[in-house]
Amino acid sequence: MKTKPGAQINQSILDGISVLQALAGSDMPVGGKDLSEKLNMDSTRVNRLLKTLASIGMTQQTKGRKYIPGPGIHVLSAQSLYASGLLRSAMPTLEQLGKFDLTVAMGVLWFDTVSFIYHAKPGMRATEGIGRIGVRSATTSGIGMVMLANSPREAVIDAYQNKVIEGFPDGLESLLSELEEIKQRGYALFQSHELQAENDKAYYSLAMTIGSPANSAIALQGKIKPVDVDDLVCVLKDARTKIESELGKMPVP
Repeated sequence: MKTKPGAQINQSILDGISVLQALAGSDMPVGGKDLSEKLNMDSTRVNRLLKTLASIGMTQQTKGRKYIPGPGIHVLSAQSLYASGLLRSAMPTLEQLGKFDLTVAMGVLWFDTVSFIYHAKPGMRATEGIGRIGVRSATTSGIGMVMLANSPREAVIDAYQNKVIEGFPDGLESLLSELEEIKQRGYALFQSHELQAENDKAYYSLAMTIGSPANSAIALQGKIKPVDVDDLVCVLKDARTKIESELGKMPVP
């Protein structure tokens, strides 16, 4: 979620990051017009930003004059994963969670979406879980919901005010009520309409934040019986402690 802006905000930088993030989250080439409509931004400005980003290798243009992420964004991604230490601190623990025959996930919140760093279904090798799926709406994900619940209330309102909220047809107040319950509980036990349609009523996502303040979240997803919830909450708490302990070993400048 975004923080309270300071006095000197550079709108060009904000717009450039918005364009880059929207492009990076797409699974197919995107044209300037499509990005302009998606971001509600002037098309001339979007195209200028795309060309500027292309000049430093962050985007590149296809033969069809659409854009895809450039090599620079992969370099930035690799550098950020290395510098944060998040994935390498979590990988041993995420692998261990695979023994419960549930999908194991780790993700981060970006405004109203979740990006999954790791998402491995039962039987998958751990390496297959890295970067396997793309961006999802935060309100259709246990990870997204638990991260939203640990975000400032005003930031959530700002992100969803006067918008159609996926999974919450009754609107913002319904979402805020659900988030408050999650915050009080300390974890999300969430079943989105999307999951219910694709699977069955026994399919849940059990998610818990990592870090203080929360910088990511982990989840177990699958057929979770009510009788197993307390035990799995203990499993996630233990996993969180291990990951946070490994993160605490990272060198501090």
